[in-house]
Amino acid sequence: MNAVTDDERSALVRVPVEKWDADQHIVCEDDVAEEVPVALEYNGISHAVMMASPYDLEDFALGFSLSEGILQSKSELYDCEVVPGCDGIQVQLEVATERFVALKDKRRNLTGRTGCGLCGAETLEQAIRHPEAAQGNAMFSAAQIHAGMRAMRAQQRLQKYTGATHAAAWMDLSGNVVLVREDVGRHNALDKLIGAMASKRLDFSAGAVLITSRASYEMVQKSATMGIGMIAAISAPTSLAIKMANDTNVTLVGFVRDHSHVVYAKPHRLKHDN
Repeated sequence: MNAVTDDERSALVRVPVEKWDADQHIVCEDDVAEEVPVALEYNGISHAVMMASPYDLEDFALGFSLSEGILQSKSELYDCEVVPGCDGIQVQLEVATERFVALKDKRRNLTGRTGCGLCGAETLEQAIRHPEAAQGNAMFSAAQIHAGMRAMRAQQRLQKYTGATHAAAWMDLSGNVVLVREDVGRHNALDKLIGAMASKRLDFSAGAVLITSRASYEMVQKSATMGIGMIAAISAPTSLAIKMANDTNVTLVGFVRDHSHVVYAKPHRLKHDN
């Protein structure tokens, strides 16, 4: 494996360890995944703090803003500055006034509510956003999905060093994995991928997302918000993820392992030879 880049080194911490293998005992140092608080600030106001890998944070901030509906397009983000501190990292975003006002109104509406306890919402309908149905009809063969998973794993550099990170990858219409982003958090990895795609002006309807985690409803929600029509996960989805995939016309594939997989929703984008 090639040497660690400076950016990758920021996401690693070297710690003393004792390794045991049968009767062998080795005292040495090992690389582990860095995990730090990352605060997202919009026009000077803190909005959210998440634990994340301190790596590709500009992608993370943009992707989170888009997938959570805070921004409607990359053009509404005017500036993004990553500011390291003693207790964590601040990502300071300057966004369009219209979007900032909408964000402040949302925060004000949530303040002081009691109810289900999820983001201050009083009902399930308020807590769960329902994106518009994905319109893209990009189709893939089962063989492409499996090959894409292998290609993604080959590009998971932080995972190879630490064994502690998730990845999200974009597979284009030719079945090539063209982008991979990693993070200790599965949602963060997907947001980083979405941010990188938006920065490169890639077409969200012309490909599929591959993820190394289970497929929760948030993962489907974020993908559907961006118009992504297919998600393939290495593990299982939840029932709410399946419902949201059906509601938003997203093809949801789980348990993609070796030569097997399970299709949970909207199978029309996946081709099988038999």
